This record gives sequence, C-alpha cells and structure tokens, in this order.
Amino acid sequence: MFALADCNNFFASCERVFRPDLNGRPVIVLSNNDGCAVARSNEAKALGIKMGAPLFQIKPIVEKYSVAVFSSNFALYGDMSARVQEVLRSYAPSVEQYSIDEAFLDLRGMRIDDFDAYAKEISSSCRKLTAIPVSVGIAPTKTLAKIASKLCKQYPKLRGGCYMHRPQDIEKVLRRFPVEDVWGIGRRSAKKLAAMNVRTAWDYTLLPEEAVRRQFALPGLRTWKELRGTPCIEFEDVVEPRQSICVSRSFAKEITDVNLLCEQVANFAEGTVEKLRAQQSMAMELTVFAFTNRFKENAPQTFGSQIAVLPDGSADHGTIVSAAVNAARNLYRPGYAYKKAGVVITKLVQAEDYTRSLFADERSELKEARISQSIDRINRNYGRGTILFGVQGEGKIRMSREHQSPHYTTLWSDIPKVSVK
Repeated sequence: MFALADCNNFFASCERVFRPDLNGRPVIVLSNNDGCAVARSNEAKALGIKMGAPLFQIKPIVEKYSVAVFSSNFALYGDMSARVQEVLRSYAPSVEQYSIDEAFLDLRGMRIDDFDAYAKEISSSCRKLTAIPVSVGIAPTKTLAKIASKLCKQYPKLRGGCYMHRPQDIEKVLRRFPVEDVWGIGRRSAKKLAAMNVRTAWDYTLLPEEAVRRQFALPGLRTWKELRGTPCIEFEDVVEPRQSICVSRSFAKEITDVNLLCEQVANFAEGTVEKLRAQQSMAMELTVFAFTNRFKENAPQTFGSQIAVLPDGSADHGTIVSAAVNAARNLYRPGYAYKKAGVVITKLVQAEDYTRSLFADERSELKEARISQSIDRINRNYGRGTILFGVQGEGKIRMSREHQSPHYTTLWSDIPKVSVK
C-alpha cells in the first residue's frame, strides 16, 4: 500500500497557523510582486476567486467580503513543510517528498490492521503537531492514493483519511473522477482523450492496452496500469540531484540601469549556488537572461541571454556570481527597461564524480572551497544573506510584498509574544 499526504490549501493554511482569527474567513496568498492569487482557502474559492486571478481584477471581491490577502512568505511555508514532513516520517520507513505540500509514504511490508484508521491517525497527528490540515489517501498504487487524498477534501466526513482498495469502491470513484484531473494526464493527453470520448478515469481504464501504448507511450501506459491497481511508478525516498537549477524573478519596477540589473542577477546567482551546494554538485555552464515587459506593446522590446562556460566546473560562490554578473553586463542593452531576469546553471555533475583538469590550480581551488564553506556555515548559523558580495547590494531582491506576514518560525524578531496575566 501507498499513502499520499496532501496539505490542504497549504499556503493559506500556513498563514492561519499563527492567526486563528482567520479561521472561517476567506484567505488568498499572492505570487511574487503581489501579482496573482496562487493559494486560496475554501472560503475564497466559494467566492469565485480563481487560481491565478490577478489581484487588480478581484479587488472588488476582496473589499466586499473582507478577504485576507497575503504576500508569499516562502520562508514560513518551507519551515512548516519541514515540520509536516517530520511528522510523516514517524509513520513510514520511507517518505518521498513530492512537492512542498505533498509526500508519498511507502507502507509496503508494514503490519497495519486498519489502513483507514491509520490514514485518519496520520491526518490527525499532522493537525495536532503542526496545525496544518492534511488529507491522507491510502491505496494499492500511488496514482490511486492521490485520488483517495482528493476525496478527503471533497468529503469532510472522511475526517482527513481515506483507504480505497476494494475493486467496487475504486470503480465507483473512477466513474465520477474527471480524466483530466488524474495524476500523469497532461493537457495534451486530456485533449486526445476528449476526442476519443474518454471523460472519466474509469473510461480510461477501459481502453485497450495496445491503444494506450500507441497513443500515450510508456507514461500513459503506467498511469493506465496504476488506475487498474498495478503499481508501476517507482517509490523514490532519495531525491535525485537536479540536472539544472534556475532562479528568476519579475521586478517590482522596471530596471534601466546596468548596475541595478547586475545587482539582481548577482542575487539570483547566489540563490543557484545555495541550491547547487546543497545537492553537492558542480556546474559546468550558466546562462543569464533578461527581458522587457512584453505586455507594453508600445515600449521597445528585447530578450537577451548570455552563456558563460565554467571549464573547470565550480560550486564556488565567488566564481559563479562573478561569471553571472559579467554575463549580465554583456547582454545589457541601453535604452531598454528590463522587467524580468534569471540565472540558470546547467551541465551539473556530482562533486565526488568530477575529474578535474590536469592543469587546474589546486591551491586556488582549495582556497575557494574554504571560503565557500565559511560562507555556507555563517549563513546557515546566522541567516541567509549574512555574508554577501559587494555586487549583491543589500542582498535583497526587491519585490512588492505589501501584505507579507511575519516570519514567525524563522526570525527571532518575529516570534509571537504571549503575555500571561
């Protein structure tokens, strides 16, 4: 058996943890620069606020119904996610974190008398220890477990846990489950299936195996088998290192000055190094890109990108930040107002597997390694951005965050204060 634990309306739920007065009140969380709604409480959904709706379009609803609006607070969300994951790890020998708000639990081989009660216990424990509502679905395959977790959100009487295993129950659910909502069915596949008059997950299971293989190749066949109760998707409790890392942002205000653009790019580059070093990899190449606001049709438009090769491979803070800044200066064009930029590091290799050039300067590499290790240690102990390069400015990517909540769990200054009389 597999379990899928899915945090309900995760970003909105995180905001409610330290604001119990928001329970029962519509809550939305906005994207970077306070642009669009990327998370909505059930109450906000009931008001008709759609995922991705721009704030300026839904402002009348926000004002009329006193919707609580928050800027994204990823430090808080990341920390709350880690707390939920810690609880989940106490219920299974292997846990695969699928996203910031979802994780699979491998229950194979465990002696559990009542899986339905076990699902409800996991959900209850997460709520008690983290205050985050979690829907837990248990089923014979990962795909069915995801469907079971969705049932918990639709039917409160399940009390956060659903065990779906009997063939007649699976058929009943799949007959009503839209095929486009099945994990693994993308937009293109959904269009193909609609043309084949396949509307539900059950319709999909009735297709001949050869037709599924021919039309949707191996990924589609795996999903088909999983819906029919045959596990085909591997359980990965060890996350594979990423093959590329990208950090990019839209700017709150358009940038016309090359130094300001380089400052932003330097901070993006530092963000990629942090992730690169966390997975103990090295980068052989990086790309810096920047472009103007394409929605301003009457303004001059440009899209520029510049590749920098790191011939000896690097995970050094200074080397990658310097290469990114030089690339940004090369792609910059005067007279244009840049709205977004980013840094992508590619051709990643594991540090332990990397063979250095015979002509590499070992002393210089050792010095760089010690400096980078010191930066990592200081920033880890005293907070991200404690040590910066001069080109990073204040080390803060300037974004519109007019509605950001305190960093309740990650900054000493923001820890809630309680007075007892």
